[in-house]
Amino acid sequence: MEQQAALAGGIFLIAYALIIAEKINRTIIAMIGGLMMIALGIVTQESALHHIDFNTLGLLAGMMIIVAITGKTGIFSYIAIAAAKKAKGDPIKILIYLGLITAVFSAFLDNVTTVLLMVPITFTITRKLKINPEPYLITQILASNIGGTSTLIGDPPNIMIGSVVQELSFMDFINNLALISTLILLVTIAILIVFYRKKIRTTDELKASLMILDEIEEIKDRKLLKTCFIVLGLTILGFFSHQIFDLESATIALSGAFILLLFTSKTDYDLEHAFYKVEWSTLFFFIGLFVLVGGLIDTGIIGYLARLAIKFTGGDTLITSTLIIWLSAVASAFIDNIPFVATMIPLIQDIGSRGVSNMETLWWSLSLGACLGGNGSLIGSSANLIVAGLAAQQGCKISFMRFLLIGFPLMVISIIIANIYIYLRYF
Repeated sequence: MEQQAALAGGIFLIAYALIIAEKINRTIIAMIGGLMMIALGIVTQESALHHIDFNTLGLLAGMMIIVAITGKTGIFSYIAIAAAKKAKGDPIKILIYLGLITAVFSAFLDNVTTVLLMVPITFTITRKLKINPEPYLITQILASNIGGTSTLIGDPPNIMIGSVVQELSFMDFINNLALISTLILLVTIAILIVFYRKKIRTTDELKASLMILDEIEEIKDRKLLKTCFIVLGLTILGFFSHQIFDLESATIALSGAFILLLFTSKTDYDLEHAFYKVEWSTLFFFIGLFVLVGGLIDTGIIGYLARLAIKFTGGDTLITSTLIIWLSAVASAFIDNIPFVATMIPLIQDIGSRGVSNMETLWWSLSLGACLGGNGSLIGSSANLIVAGLAAQQGCKISFMRFLLIGFPLMVISIIIANIYIYLRYF
């Protein structure tokens, strides 16, 4: 068994290192690592399937389909241009509005999907005003991770926690995380305004050129938009009430997706387009990751780490939650928060089985640490990497160090605020 544990630990660490290095696509690494766990007999195929969280996969896939169809209506471009005009072309006000819009979208659509929609719009606006897009892109990265923290479906770490901890409902996430996320968002945007206020300026003529844009023209299909709004509204309502009807969040998201497909897919092309927009690489990354972590569980490594944590904290819930929030934040800043949370979930479950009380506090600490920690560096969250990649395609390179100098201090401030909140509310 010790040999199997060493082998599982070795495969996991090598896979982790390769994911961080970003030399090979992370999905390929995760899947090969997971398959090696099975091929070498560390986990059986049956056990591997048991470790895969299909609720997380179903929720992500369902929301991706809904957003892909809704995106065809042009509503997201409409909202961004309308916000820029509401700001009368003022660069600082636009930064505030785009940050707030990104945070709200991220709370209910998930942060990865949100930045995919927002970045092209941002470049349209900044080109009109002839200003550097970097401040806006960095603001959106930070806002997407903060906004995603506030709901069950906003950020992959929350999706994973909510899927495993059945007693935590959609409303529990809002009740416990929305208020503190809003406060952290406002503090972050205020600091960014101070930092960027002298660096993003434009002329009155360029402001006028933005004001003549007609946001109504962005709406491509009003009938489709109405259908999307109805289905999206019912889906979100389903998330709010899923515990009443004893339905998993994946069932609700996939039901919404396929009902929308039923009413909007007139041809095979429409169906294929919706499935094409699903980020299959992300879903398979999750599958490989679940199996990798499953190897650590089956060989007892997770249990050993839990015993060490209990020994260090003495079983004190306050010390344990403080350890989790800071460890999660610092680790998630330099390691994508998805694999980190996948490792931490069984660890916290094991800690709970060893007598630590007030387990809910530990889950909120993990959520806040992992989601907000993603702002610490450019590789801290999937949304960060997607924005950087889209920006590079447009000729705007956001360097690792440039983002680190802005993101990491803001992340530390947000974790200090979150830690104070955890202490005041739960202790």
